[in-house]
Amino acid sequence: MSAIGNIDARGLAPVQIGQLPDHTDQAWQAIVAQLALALRDRGAHPGRTVILLPYAQLMPVARRCWIEHIDPVAGSGFLPRFETTMNWANTLALQSSAPILLDGLDIRLNMACDMLVAERLLVQAGLSGQRDDLAPLLVEAAWQLASCVAAQPPDQRAAWAAQARMAVQGSSGASAGMANAGDVLRYERALAQIALEWALASGYASDALFDPATVAALDCLVQVRGLQSDALAAALVAHYGSKAFVLDGLSEGGSTPSPGPNGPGLAPALPALHECTHAADEAERAAACVLAHLGAGRAPVALAANDRSLIRRVSALLAVRGVALRDETGWALSTTHAAAALMALLRAMAHRASADAVLDWAKQVPSLESVAVDCLEMELRKMGGSDWRTFAAANDEADAGRRKPAPPSAIARQVALRIEGWRATLATSRPLRAWLDALRLVLQADGQWLQLAADAAGAQIFRVLYLDDGAAPDFPASERSLSLGEFTRWVSAALEGANFKPAFPAVPDVVVLPLSQLLGRPFAAVVVPGCDEVHLPVSPEPAGNWSQAQREALGLPGRAQLQQGALAAWIHLMQRVSGGIPVDVLWRTQDAGEAILPSGFVQGMRLRSPAGLPWSQDPRQGLLIAATPTLRPQPHAEALPRRTLSASAYADLRACPYRYFALRSLGLAEAQELDPALDKRDFGTWLHLVLKLFHEALDSEENSPQIAEISAYAAIINRAAQRATEVLGLDTAAFTPFAAAWPRVREGYLQWLADHEAAGARFSQAEVWLEQAMGPINLVGKIDRIDSLPDGQRLVIDYKTEALATTRQRLTDPLDDTQLAFYAALLDDDSLQAAYVNVGEKDGTKTHAMPDVIGLRSQLVDGILHDMDRIGAGAALPALGDGSACTYCAARGLCRKDYWQ
Repeated sequence: MSAIGNIDARGLAPVQIGQLPDHTDQAWQAIVAQLALALRDRGAHPGRTVILLPYAQLMPVARRCWIEHIDPVAGSGFLPRFETTMNWANTLALQSSAPILLDGLDIRLNMACDMLVAERLLVQAGLSGQRDDLAPLLVEAAWQLASCVAAQPPDQRAAWAAQARMAVQGSSGASAGMANAGDVLRYERALAQIALEWALASGYASDALFDPATVAALDCLVQVRGLQSDALAAALVAHYGSKAFVLDGLSEGGSTPSPGPNGPGLAPALPALHECTHAADEAERAAACVLAHLGAGRAPVALAANDRSLIRRVSALLAVRGVALRDETGWALSTTHAAAALMALLRAMAHRASADAVLDWAKQVPSLESVAVDCLEMELRKMGGSDWRTFAAANDEADAGRRKPAPPSAIARQVALRIEGWRATLATSRPLRAWLDALRLVLQADGQWLQLAADAAGAQIFRVLYLDDGAAPDFPASERSLSLGEFTRWVSAALEGANFKPAFPAVPDVVVLPLSQLLGRPFAAVVVPGCDEVHLPVSPEPAGNWSQAQREALGLPGRAQLQQGALAAWIHLMQRVSGGIPVDVLWRTQDAGEAILPSGFVQGMRLRSPAGLPWSQDPRQGLLIAATPTLRPQPHAEALPRRTLSASAYADLRACPYRYFALRSLGLAEAQELDPALDKRDFGTWLHLVLKLFHEALDSEENSPQIAEISAYAAIINRAAQRATEVLGLDTAAFTPFAAAWPRVREGYLQWLADHEAAGARFSQAEVWLEQAMGPINLVGKIDRIDSLPDGQRLVIDYKTEALATTRQRLTDPLDDTQLAFYAALLDDDSLQAAYVNVGEKDGTKTHAMPDVIGLRSQLVDGILHDMDRIGAGAALPALGDGSACTYCAARGLCRKDYWQ
């Protein structure tokens, strides 16, 4: 049984303000004066009068105005009950001697409960296969219909239900008559019918407001109309008949005030207009506008929540400045830190959880020491895999003594075992009650329970998920066994459907509220960000998939009603401007990189002002900061002698000495990604292994195919490709783009191999690790391939999967490219050749020979010995910061190139 209406007002304190140039107090004085006069004329006692307000925040304002202006004159000491429909219904339920009992299938406006009912109803309707996708949509539709059903008097609900069924079924019949109606239309019809029957079968706390005893207990019922229609309040006024009447004092107003003089010699009444470039610029300007008003003594400031994401940014900026902010709109509970921590736990418990997900959660667990988690992270990055199960299995094998490679460190193994114990607790399917018990057990064991309990959002999570005392309510269909994935989706939906509001300060400087709730509230200034066509549309889009005919028959608000409400809110804002209240209107011209227009309301002001609207100055105050540029680093590495040198290390030294110092002398390195995306480098690694396995397989064949039978090589190289994929543990799905290119690469390589072997070259070795002493330095490296030529010379080959133009560029100035010359230095041979073999998809496989590699080797060796001697003698290793070497340099953040003088 649900209570339909506005938000509960219990615990709200009135906003304290001083004397304002506003007509709000005068409007309230006029309203309470009319009320007092009407009650006296009708002979209604204030204590037996209920005054329905548009929203709960007006209740303390109205009470204060009555006490200050009416009660001293009347002297009765009785105060009318200022209520909203929801607050009134809940009060009657609390005062009732027979409390209302909730039925298992009633709409409760609680996502945690209603999701379970929706799933049950879908299963009964034969839609169990679509349950996970349709349940949230069914809840949304049922909630929309619940307000319509609750607005019908109980004795008239049956007649309304018959009309509503005809509207839904009539629309369904039209859709069903379409030729080959798709599943989408079928599901929409089913959702509409199920949602309607669910809403009709539910009970509502607001039914007590129609009860004859409630009507008899009142002398008078008054509705103070707001900017938006209230179907339940209107139905109550009709039901109470002569005892009820409507006041429009707050919502009165004509057309939008046109800019004009406020008096002789005064400028037109216009809001301050701020055109911003992007969301960050708009948030900063909005915060600056608020601070400017507060600095001028105008408090409190109303901050309109047209764009919730933008308001979160503004709130963060104001919090840094110590501004007391009261957010009356709140945000989804799922977006809080506490909810993120809980969802991280559930993602880490999944059977196929990634190592990244487990590590993300482990870093938030208080019972795990940070040093131990760091050790675990190092082991995971060392392993290089993205699947947590792979690491856990390796850990188990190490315990059983079946694993030959070095096992994880003892600390990492201990952490992994604890995590696996918690994962085992949440591994099997069980009913919802058992899931909640298990989740509570894990939260208490890992230390997150106390952490969440100390957080306001965490405490609300306990209430929303019924984790407080371990006793869940009588959940509908709660005995159905749920998998971890299903339980996780239920938790996510429950958190997404709950609204979190931070604690209110006693006396706020800023109040965040919807634009429509400015009505009847005294504010010293108003700041309205998000006045663009997306977040403040002139004609808002109605929620749900209901047709216009269905909306009219069911009483759901249509586009015309929403448009009227939006226009009324804008008119009221302009009336604030005319009344002397400073108003700032902000919008941005770009959203997510795309151009965006200002709201139609802002464009309307432009059209009515032939001379154009003046833009306000940027309210942000500039801060002059003295530039402190960084000097180029010039470290020395004589205290870090290097015993070995690879081709890539020497290439780093030549590209930038500082890169060599950071990455080679100090041994710093970028942390390997836990869940890396496959890229061209991974394809190159795979291809190198494929070619190695292929040629080794050819050598091992007793009857190796002859050149005339080169097509027989395809089967062997395909087996090598499959084996390489298995050895590297590549994800087949992620590797699909490269696998699609493999046939063309393979054909090009086999054609090149046929020509290469036809010239007399023969494969000799692949992936050869060599070392060569060179004075105090030991040169090391792995050569991709060594072939033997007909004249007895050896051919050093290095595979390249880069662009063909890049490989050609390497040969334009051989002294700039040292790789092949370095590999030649690893071989004690004065008669050899070297070449790059570019293995490509579009251009096939091409050979690019390096001329005079022996001469280049001699120059390279001299250069290496010279450079190593200078480094050992204390020569500086400056950061050059030139050329393309800085574009993808891992040491760029250390050399601080972007901040050099």
